[in-house]
Amino acid sequence: MSGVYEDTKFIMKKYGITANKKLGQNFLIDDKVIDTIVEASEITKEDIVIEIGPGLGTLTQKLLKMAGKVVAIELDDRMIHILKERFFLEKHFEILNDDVLKVDLKELIVKKKVETGLKKVKIVANLPYYITTPIIMKLLEEKLEIESMTVMIQKEVADRLTEIPGGKKSGAITYTVYYYAIAKEIQTVPNHSFLPEPEVASEVIKLDLRKEPAIKLKDEKKFFHFIKIAFMQRRKTLLNAISNSNLDISKEKMEKVLEELGIDSKIRGEALTIEQFASIVEKI
Repeated sequence: MSGVYEDTKFIMKKYGITANKKLGQNFLIDDKVIDTIVEASEITKEDIVIEIGPGLGTLTQKLLKMAGKVVAIELDDRMIHILKERFFLEKHFEILNDDVLKVDLKELIVKKKVETGLKKVKIVANLPYYITTPIIMKLLEEKLEIESMTVMIQKEVADRLTEIPGGKKSGAITYTVYYYAIAKEIQTVPNHSFLPEPEVASEVIKLDLRKEPAIKLKDEKKFFHFIKIAFMQRRKTLLNAISNSNLDISKEKMEKVLEELGIDSKIRGEALTIEQFASIVEKI
């Protein structure tokens, strides 16, 4: 068994810890996967790393060796106690006992940059699967000053996040991710890399934030709302999904728009490129 596995068993026994299913806790016990995450994140001493959901601190230990500053955001009070005891000698380590969805990350990033003098911020996390999408959306939509996100998530979600818009696995979130970042798959992670084993396969992915969005939009809010509506009824054609929605666009108008853009009226939303969606929304 790996050193991380032995360490994890020891810490769990020492503190009487069991994984909290409600918080989606699955502790990573695979040395090679941890090394892959750290390597893919390309962390240096010039970086501030924000780790979401550090748990027992398995990944944190490696991040502290590489980064100039590590800020861990952890919701579980039990883990806070462990992390404080485990890393009390690390002066460049800080813990926030909070829900990442409620944290003002923009303010946090500005504050840490001023305090440390470091300019680059990277997100690294083994994300709880039950709130992966809200966390990713928050990190992207708040337009934070971050370089990249290297995260472990459920494989099924990873497939949608890293898909090219219009590809077979496209979902509404595919277009959001593509708009803000360049996504790539790093490594599929088997169930036995965790304790306890999750029921689903996992994947490490990396999102490199774009300096400029992938396309120019007049109204981001309208654009992403339109895409969301298009994907709410996946089996319907785009024409039917939009004309049957609350967008107040008649079937005739929608048909005309598609015809003018040379787009097949029988096309489904998931088959459209991000540029085609932008053209439709602009015409409407």
